Amino acid sequence: MEEYKTLIGAALFIGLVIGANFIMYAIARGATRPGGGGFLETVAKALKANPSKKKDEMEELRRSVRELTKNGDDAEKQPE
Repeated sequence: MEEYKTLIGAALFIGLVIGANFIMYAIARGATRPGGGGFLETVAKALKANPSKKKDEMEELRRSVRELTKNGDDAEKQPE
């Protein structure tokens, strides 16, 4: 029985630490953004991914892979 109390206490402590870190992250993100807004709005915006930024990053990655594979194919064709 004592083991379960210890495990429950440890789980609660870990949950509190993770929750506090999440709240501090949201506050810090909100403080660095101009325009203000409510706390929940700030949390939602901080956690929401920007789809256009992801799309641009993926396009850049595709372009880099194409260039690398093209350069790799050119290197294979050249005699040493």
